[in-house]
Amino acid sequence: MTARILVVDDIPANVKLLEARLTAEYYEVVTAANGFEALDACDKNQVDIVLLDIMMPGMDGFEVCERLKADPKTCHIPIVMVTALDAPEDRVRGLEAGADDFLTKPVNDMQLMTRVKSLVRLKSLTDELRLRAATTRDIGIEEMLQRSMRDSAGKARLLIVEEREQAFRRLATLLDHVADCDHVSDPQQALFVAAEGGYECVVVSSRAGGADPLRLCSQLRSLDRTRFVPIVLLAEPGEDERIARGLELGVNDYLVRPIDGNELAARIKTQVRRKKYHDELRSSVTQSIEMAVTDGLTGLHNRRYLDTHLRTLFERAQRRGRPLSLLIADIDRFKSINDTYGHDGGDDVLREFSRRLRRNVRGLDLACRYGGEEFVLVMPETDPAVAGMVAERIRAEIESTPFAIQAAAKAISVTASFGVATMAAAPDNPERLLKRADTALYEAKTGGRNRVVAKAA
Repeated sequence: MTARILVVDDIPANVKLLEARLTAEYYEVVTAANGFEALDACDKNQVDIVLLDIMMPGMDGFEVCERLKADPKTCHIPIVMVTALDAPEDRVRGLEAGADDFLTKPVNDMQLMTRVKSLVRLKSLTDELRLRAATTRDIGIEEMLQRSMRDSAGKARLLIVEEREQAFRRLATLLDHVADCDHVSDPQQALFVAAEGGYECVVVSSRAGGADPLRLCSQLRSLDRTRFVPIVLLAEPGEDERIARGLELGVNDYLVRPIDGNELAARIKTQVRRKKYHDELRSSVTQSIEMAVTDGLTGLHNRRYLDTHLRTLFERAQRRGRPLSLLIADIDRFKSINDTYGHDGGDDVLREFSRRLRRNVRGLDLACRYGGEEFVLVMPETDPAVAGMVAERIRAEIESTPFAIQAAAKAISVTASFGVATMAAAPDNPERLLKRADTALYEAKTGGRNRVVAKAA
């Protein structure tokens, strides 16, 4: 997944070094020589991450960070401070200003790239939530986002997974002013406790008594109830590879022992604040679009939402030079299902089809009921080959397991046909993309049904 990264430093050699490293990994890099240029770049460009020096003339990195985080248009952009300053008080000041992490000069390549990749994934999720909120035209969203970035009253609920009771008590004491802490020593038990506890953050120690702490992190990310709960890893010195792997698995932040209490508290507050930010975005989206743009039968988005949001996704993909694919699915011989089992039986099939569609897509994909027995899936960041594989996977799952008809107390075989198309170079547009997918679907239906046809641009 690519991204546009802003590198801010008043020393040209530092800029060139970071630019070379990031460009080698196929990131797009823009640069700024001071704080004022950085603010202007964020205002005029679609920036995904800011790598920000602290010691700069005129406006230091702390002030730049505070200004970006105070602006609703830029408050969601992850900021990594890249600096020679390495004292705990400097890191705490940066975190309190809104920074997401620190990298110390000279920058370690592995730390740089793993942190950038982790924050790119975070930014992608945030962008998707903001786009969907904007699509609903919620006029109060900017005020809500500003409010959610401020510290909320009351302590956070925190789960600490630590083998030793004494170590837990020390951590709980360090966090007493910001969080109410619960303790679990067994990583396997911690998964169930986290799923049932409604925690706002989970701290996982690498001291797991022989167990793999990253296994717990992976399980937390795969479970619906804990998928969006921030995870902070407490690592030992020399565990760089474990930290890098943890960030790839979805760990949000880490600290290396010995732990500074003020920095730990600041990082926990940052994670909790970000979680509340995302929770409010999801809540805003859910509440404002549920009735207007959701299909009441299947729970998927309806065509009204597709017509608006497809254009937004299409224009973003064009702007970033990234692929965008779309498939149209049609349930084969659906009229005969309605004729045989009535509309209630047809509704059972539509609901189950929607459930299977959801199981096979990512969170950033857009699944819609297009009308009747037709469904549309929009897949950002997806090239034609991958889109074809996704369509084939869904087709196989539809065919493999019979659909239950409740009123008839029986299960019936159902198949579906799929048309796939991918965004082409200009002058392509959403209407042409849909038309190509619809033409491919027609070929799949006339060619024998229960198949996938991809339409070249």
